[in-house]
Amino acid sequence: MPLPQDVAGTAALSICESLLLALNDRNILPEKEIVGILKDAAAAHQFAPDSEQFEMHAAVAVLINGILDGGNSVRRR
Repeated sequence: MPLPQDVAGTAALSICESLLLALNDRNILPEKEIVGILKDAAAAHQFAPDSEQFEMHAAVAVLINGILDGGNSVRRR
């Protein structure tokens, strides 16, 4: 049975979020660097060149910015 298309993306997001948390917990990357990584990732999609997948890129940027706004990927003290 084929998996729904968004399963791989959801798994990747979960893994990346866990890695960012672990890097911060072990003082390998400070919070500001992790926030910078997320901002860069959002910008890469927000300002992607016009393409057939414009809506997908816009949705990815919104999702990443939502993570930043919600503080989900960084345990803010």
